[in-house]
Amino acid sequence: MYFNMNSNSLKTLVVSGLLFMLAIPKTAISQTPNDAIMMEKGQLCVAAIYGHDSWDEYWEGTRKRSNGNIGTFTRQSVMGMFSLGITDKINLLGGLPWMKTAPSAGQMKGVKGLQDWGLWLKAKAVEVPIGKGSIGLYPVIGLTGPASNYAVDYLPFALGFGAYELMGRGIVIYEHEKGFYLRGSYGYHLRSNTEIERDYYYIPNSGNVYSSTVDMPNATSFSATLGAMLLKNNLKAEATYEGMNTLGGADIRLHDMPFPSNNMDMTRAGLNLQYYIPLGNGHIISVIAGGWQVLTGRNMGQSTTYMGGLTYQFGVFGKKNATN
Repeated sequence: MYFNMNSNSLKTLVVSGLLFMLAIPKTAISQTPNDAIMMEKGQLCVAAIYGHDSWDEYWEGTRKRSNGNIGTFTRQSVMGMFSLGITDKINLLGGLPWMKTAPSAGQMKGVKGLQDWGLWLKAKAVEVPIGKGSIGLYPVIGLTGPASNYAVDYLPFALGFGAYELMGRGIVIYEHEKGFYLRGSYGYHLRSNTEIERDYYYIPNSGNVYSSTVDMPNATSFSATLGAMLLKNNLKAEATYEGMNTLGGADIRLHDMPFPSNNMDMTRAGLNLQYYIPLGNGHIISVIAGGWQVLTGRNMGQSTTYMGGLTYQFGVFGKKNATN
């Protein structure tokens, strides 16, 4: 497993990764690698999330177009996640998605199966009172990798890009005593190379490559969220603007299929809702729903995404009754 540290190499997100779909579980549910919610020591939260996204137009470089050989591209996912309070200030999180892709036209078929597992550590490093609120800092580190032997070079239908990713993220949040908050994050994604099932490919502006190894991108990501706790803290509502930027790479060639070393950038906006239902004795369930729209992009589909799911929180050791 080799991680590329050279930002001048051909580095990009694979289109089949479709950031907007991969991000669904990470931005939608309680206790994720992208939020500032922490589980207390001994508390476990498990979640099951369904996601659906589709697009009928995509960017070929910066040129927006449709493709009659694909029609409408659809991706569905079922994600299982957990968040465990190792201590009050350190949480362990994990996730594993099953995905299915399909076109509405043409002769190509979609695929289905397990995509990439993920494990993250999130810590509450600093919390400083300021006026009628407080500012907190939460560092996150995580590792993801392929959970099945899916075909990488089958875009845009492939489940993922078959690479390992080491992610570091910093989260800053201001929380007011009245229940509203403003959260921002910035992350760096360090990716390994990936392998395709052929030993020759062509990179625009670079030439022929006689190898089955593809140099994958490093990337940066960001998000800004305005949220509030409503209905006596039983309802969480958030509006989010987020995006990802690769650090180089080539565009999809005119009328060609995507390739794992294509450049891929995007921004999107969305709304998330989560309603908490206390069951007593430290047990809490919640119902979640959300939606996003890709606003700008490069070498990716202009996707509309919807999701919904359930979470269940309970104590497994130590203090078993949740107080937050």
